[in-house]
Amino acid sequence: MGIDFSDPAFAADPYPGLARLRENAPLSFHAPTGRWLAASHAAAGAVLRDRHLGRFWRDEEPAEVFEPFNLLHRNQMMENEPPVHTRLRSLVAKAFARGHVERLRAAVAAEAGRLLTAAGREFDLLAELAEPLAVTVIAELLGVPAADRHRLRPWSAAMVRMYEMSRTPQIEAEALAACKEFAEYLGELAARRTAEPCEDLISHLVAVRENSDRLSGDELVASAILLLNAGHEASVNGLGNGVVALLRHPGELMRVRADRALLPAAVEEMLRFDSPSQLFVRTAAADVEVAGVTVPEGAEVAALLGAANRDPAVFADPDRFDAGRVPNPHLSFGAGLHFCLGAPLARIELRAALAALLKYAPRLSLAADPVRSPGFVLRGYATVRLSRR
Repeated sequence: MGIDFSDPAFAADPYPGLARLRENAPLSFHAPTGRWLAASHAAAGAVLRDRHLGRFWRDEEPAEVFEPFNLLHRNQMMENEPPVHTRLRSLVAKAFARGHVERLRAAVAAEAGRLLTAAGREFDLLAELAEPLAVTVIAELLGVPAADRHRLRPWSAAMVRMYEMSRTPQIEAEALAACKEFAEYLGELAARRTAEPCEDLISHLVAVRENSDRLSGDELVASAILLLNAGHEASVNGLGNGVVALLRHPGELMRVRADRALLPAAVEEMLRFDSPSQLFVRTAAADVEVAGVTVPEGAEVAALLGAANRDPAVFADPDRFDAGRVPNPHLSFGAGLHFCLGAPLARIELRAALAALLKYAPRLSLAADPVRSPGFVLRGYATVRLSRR
């Protein structure tokens, strides 16, 4: 089954192609990328949960050129397996659990309302709500001063473009510069918080202990950047994709307007219907069976989240947006050992943004055709012009 991940037509609407792939086989080999592709919900879930399939970081080559990128990845939990992953996740989770999600709940709702109050009758959902809200949330979480917050989005956007299936030398150069600048900035911020701790995550990451163990300076910076990039991209793209989906299913938008108790279910459906992350890759530590097929040791397997999230074996009428869909076992935050640590915060942010849109834009509609961002792995829009007339 042939899929060209670099084809703009496929990236614009991958779901018909993913459906054909899934119908052909739950797991198939993709010669152009040299990877196995898990397209069913069961196969993708198995890939994410099987401990014989993991994340084993290999430095990008030439290593001396890519050191700023490599340094951040070899020291973060997402790119490691136990016991390194267990240690890093335990320390970060211990700091993260210091009430940060609840601390931010009211501030997130207030900021979403403030941003929409300031927006005009026509506005860009991403530029005027999703992106500034995400930056504010992550900056408040980490303790980044207000004067520096404008730097976070460009850094994050440059770095995550490295994860696409194809990239240019310019993308690589911009990503490496962002990695270096961001790491230096957070290292300096951590040093300030060591001397003068506050009630923010950087201060708690500096102070966290597990017996005599603590995060090294490189581990602290890598962990903070992981939380920023993962949380920021998921919330911005999740909101953009989800609001467009709701507007294209006006009956479902009316359901949510009429019954705000549907907000949590609607957010989960936004994440399922058009996942902001389309692909997670794992490597076989030994020969492993997935969907009745033996994947050889050393081979890479891609869990196709968008395909899994529309599997009719799990989701009734999967190509329809259902704001009240329960249960909704989507895989958009991953599964197993590497399930997204920041998922609770992302859910709060998405619910707050959707609630604010319903309150401050009672006649919400698309003002122009949304413009997709290029690429497949991180799926989102470049612009979503809305009207509340």
